[in-house]
Amino acid sequence: MTKDNPYNFLPLQPTGRNETDNVNTYAPEDMIKIYEQQFLTQVPEDQLTDFLPALKRFYDIDNNTLDISAVIFDAIADATIIYNHKVKAGGYQIVGSLVTEQIEVDGDEEGDESLDNQAYTIDCMRTFFINDIEIPYHFNLFIQGDGYSTLTEKNTVLEKIYWLVNTGFEEPVLGHFEDDSDNIASLASINEELISLGIREMDLNTIHQLVNYIEDNLIDEDMADTLNTLIDDAE
Repeated sequence: MTKDNPYNFLPLQPTGRNETDNVNTYAPEDMIKIYEQQFLTQVPEDQLTDFLPALKRFYDIDNNTLDISAVIFDAIADATIIYNHKVKAGGYQIVGSLVTEQIEVDGDEEGDESLDNQAYTIDCMRTFFINDIEIPYHFNLFIQGDGYSTLTEKNTVLEKIYWLVNTGFEEPVLGHFEDDSDNIASLASINEELISLGIREMDLNTIHQLVNYIEDNLIDEDMADTLNTLIDDAE
């Protein structure tokens, strides 16, 4: 931190000047870095009004540059910004073997051929990154027909965040865990764990948005193809 760079902005090399020669231009990947810093730099409350002008002075840019940076980020970045946290989905692992489950069908539904009583379970893991810090997310996947549900463990901070948001919801169909809502981590304990990992604390709104992101990115096309191959081989 220096007097000329009080917020520890990342030095970036401009590619030139704009058509009116009043601000710098940057390569798309560097504009993404500028956009990220706009939201990820920790700023004391009494300096909030000074921060954005300081960022624009440091890079010699204007509001139009920031707007373009946001568009580029949305278009090509493989991460998202959730209330001052950069979140990204990482790779997946199939941890266990495919297990065949037989689902009981009620007597009055036995003649309904549209019902699929064949189901499978398999242990999986996907990693997520929060501000470039890798965190695993373990879950048991239940697959029946075209539908699926997940049962998440309660060990890593992401798994604890999921259960904090979903406390009070019905247990998934597998029922591997007993009702132990008293064991659900509190927001305070989750924030303590986040801070210990070097991640700034989150409020409830941020945590709900994070869980939405996890659920939307838990199973991608590559993982679905792998699972479909395993099911085809089992059948």
